Amino acid sequence: MAAEKVDPAIRDGCKELVFDSSQLQELSKRFLADVHKGLKKQTHPSSIVKCFVTYVQDLPNGSEKGKFLALDLGGTNFRVLLIELSKDHFEMRSKIYAIPQHIMLGSGEQLFDHIADCLAQFMKQEQVMSETLPLGFTFSFPLTQKGLTKGYLERWTKGFNCSNCVGNDVVQLLKDAIARRGDVKIKVCAILNDTTGTLMSCAWKNPYCRIGLIVGTGSNACYVEKQKNAELFDDADKGSGNVLINLEWGAFGDDGSLDFIRTDYDRDVDTNSVNPGRQLHEKMISGMYMGEITRLALEKFTKQGLLFGGKGSEALFTRGKFYTKYVSEIEGDPPGTITSCKDILVEELDIPHATDQDCHNVRYVCECVSRRAADLVSSGIATLLNKINEPRVTVAIDGSVYRYHPHFHNLMMERISTMINPGINFDLMLSEDGSGRGAALVAAVASRIEQQQKK
Repeated sequence: MAAEKVDPAIRDGCKELVFDSSQLQELSKRFLADVHKGLKKQTHPSSIVKCFVTYVQDLPNGSEKGKFLALDLGGTNFRVLLIELSKDHFEMRSKIYAIPQHIMLGSGEQLFDHIADCLAQFMKQEQVMSETLPLGFTFSFPLTQKGLTKGYLERWTKGFNCSNCVGNDVVQLLKDAIARRGDVKIKVCAILNDTTGTLMSCAWKNPYCRIGLIVGTGSNACYVEKQKNAELFDDADKGSGNVLINLEWGAFGDDGSLDFIRTDYDRDVDTNSVNPGRQLHEKMISGMYMGEITRLALEKFTKQGLLFGGKGSEALFTRGKFYTKYVSEIEGDPPGTITSCKDILVEELDIPHATDQDCHNVRYVCECVSRRAADLVSSGIATLLNKINEPRVTVAIDGSVYRYHPHFHNLMMERISTMINPGINFDLMLSEDGSGRGAALVAAVASRIEQQQKK
């Protein structure tokens, strides 16, 4: 941060976006209390951080081998993947299929018939129709799981609204659609969300992986917990003694526990969102909101006469017009240089009168917003590292903010280091394709365990 070039009034105005260590410690304490509530039978129904049991008990150990299918449904497109594993070899072929609007808003039967149809097309193309392959199903909508292959849809999000699905087991809906066709032979081994997949995808390469994290359009995390602490785990098979917990941490703060650090910008973003009062933690972190938080701060400072000589533009004063990618691009300039910032202000936001001083100030605002997001994520991850309390842990991470923001990784490394207990070593690892590769790996591990039990 080229701090000496920033106007003191701007620095002062951004103070509420900068956390001190006591605020971060308080944040960690509140998050841990919520995790405990989510894990306990008695407090789970009213808990904000849900800590859903995923029923994934074992991580990959590298000995998985064979052919596996994966389905990845998380938005307007879905993917079918075929993955072949041997000791150190990984081969993946995949195809993307669209889900037309009329199917997204049609019946559940239509949706799953469409998925089964695309799966059959893909299997024909890959010449595996005669084989019965294990399949992992990434389903990135809110689920209550009752087993590794039982997941009941809580509610639709992301523009879907198919009838006869909410409250039903989506694995059964998929199996029914496959049975209606009669020409496809698969064995559904697991249903999971993208956060679980992110952890599994890294764990195949890295035996120290214990936490999965998404920092993209949304934000969520999962981690390895001891079964005895996960009171909702009701599987008769207590296999490994561990189980993966899907935190659904985006909802942290929905009961007011983040009010001590939320700002007017956060309240504005929330009020104007599609789900006011929900996912408040996520709204302070994720790529869907980071640009808008920055824009609101820039608008306020402009109207106070601290930026652009008090003269903004229609674009700057329009909701959603300052994209999160601008934050990454502006911070991507080498310290002290302002090339990207000038381009964005002049070309994209129609502020030709922006001075060099304005550019340094705008960069500082961007840095405060992204550092705050990194601090929030890091506080949560440090809390989990301290809870797991193993000497060496790898955190698997995916999502556009972590992947494309030029300093997010370093900001996280720096902050987590100040918050973990002595004797814990950690590293952060970019996960490759958690929702595809991760799903196949969950299926692969389930198959491996089943074969071991048969022996």
